[in-house]
Amino acid sequence: MENNIKMVAVDIDGTFMRSDYTYDILRFKGVLSRMNKVGCHLVVASGNQYYQLRDLFSEYDDELSFVAENGAFVKDRTEVVFTANMKKEIVDNVIDVCQEYPEILNVLCGVESAYCQRGTVSQEFYELTNHYYHRLKWVDDFKDIKDHILKFVPTVPEDKTYEYYDMFVERLQGKVEPTTSGHGSIDLIVPGCHKASGLERLVKRWGISSKQCVSFGNGENDIEMLKYCGLSYAMENASQKVKDAAKYICPSNVDEGVLVILEKIFR
Repeated sequence: MENNIKMVAVDIDGTFMRSDYTYDILRFKGVLSRMNKVGCHLVVASGNQYYQLRDLFSEYDDELSFVAENGAFVKDRTEVVFTANMKKEIVDNVIDVCQEYPEILNVLCGVESAYCQRGTVSQEFYELTNHYYHRLKWVDDFKDIKDHILKFVPTVPEDKTYEYYDMFVERLQGKVEPTTSGHGSIDLIVPGCHKASGLERLVKRWGISSKQCVSFGNGENDIEMLKYCGLSYAMENASQKVKDAAKYICPSNVDEGVLVILEKIFR
């Protein structure tokens, strides 16, 4: 079975990482070693910032590939192969819409760093965000940022997630696409720029096919990726919508479902 699989793509939060944000390093090393021997690429596919993902796998940065920021940043081992760049007028439009809703806590994500705007979020929110964005800066005005803008990450009250999701669809009219990743977090991404599009860039680059790919996910921002890959697993802790998009269900992140399945595939 492993001879046919050339790429494994894993989401991080709620998928690969246990609930205390750790993983079994020795077990992972064993799986990665066996994957490398049969020429299979491991892709870390997450809505998170590349710099955070790199730090989670600091020993293996040169061995792994990354589809970060929900497909807006793609790295093939040591080489960055794609970064999105949201148009300035769209960036300004999103900023204006978000400013009309004071309970939106916004993070703007660029290639060089992520940013919080002074006066719109608390120091506590900034410090919490810093756990997920290892490059994060304060700015006085989002509109003055000089960086390639990858996406926005507005955080809203969790019980209003879909209310705000619908508002973004209506107000921004396809200029950006909202996708939810849980806990009141909504990514506003460049249309057509999602995890599956990032994987497709690597598939074409490596001369393989989507049928030779396996993916694991638990959030709605994993749905395109799960549908794209020939073999796909939703975590036991995923929502029904995500499970419906996958071919199989595997044990939860708490039970290290990704490693359980990979050990079976790469015996």
